[in-house]
Amino acid sequence: MSVIKKVVSSIIIVGFLFLHATNVYADEIVHKFGNPSFSKQGQGAHYLTIENQEHSRKKQIEDAMESARKAAEREADNTVLAKFIRNLESRIYATLAKQLVESMFSNDNSSSFGSFILEGNTITWEVLTDEAGVEFIRMTIIGEDGTSTIIEIPIGTGNFAQDPDSIPVDGGGGDGGT
Repeated sequence: MSVIKKVVSSIIIVGFLFLHATNVYADEIVHKFGNPSFSKQGQGAHYLTIENQEHSRKKQIEDAMESARKAAEREADNTVLAKFIRNLESRIYATLAKQLVESMFSNDNSSSFGSFILEGNTITWEVLTDEAGVEFIRMTIIGEDGTSTIIEIPIGTGNFAQDPDSIPVDGGGGDGGT
C-alpha cells in the first residue's frame, strides 16, 4: 500500500500542477553587436567621438612638447654666461650710442655726416639745414631686408634738461647778459 500511496500522491501533484500552470512565453534569441562599427547604429557619432579623442591626445602631446621647449629656452636664457653676454651687449650698444650722439651733437669737433653698419643694418646720418635756416640731423636706417626708417632730429631747439625760466628772452645761449 505504500507504493500505491506514493503513486497516487504523485498523480495528484502532477494534476495539480497542470491545472494551475501558467503560460510561458519566449522570444527568439537574436545577437546584436554593441559596437557601432559593426551594428551601424550611431556609427557617425561613434566615429566623431574617436576622432575627437585622437585630436585631444595629439593636442596634449603638442602642448607638452611646446611647454618643454619653452622651459628649455628659459633655462638656457638664465645661465650665467647668457646673462653676461646680454649685459656686455647692452653696454657695448650704449657706448656706441653715446659716441654717435657725441659725434652728431658735439660743438667742438662735430662732423656733418657719418655712416656705419651694425648687424647687417646700414645707419647713415647727416646734418642738414631746412628752408627756415634751422639745422637738423637726418638719420637713415636701412635694414637687412631693405626697409628704411628715417629719423629727423632738430638741433638747438627745445630746452632739454633746462629750467625754462633761466633761458634768455632773446633766445641766445648766453648767460643772460652778465
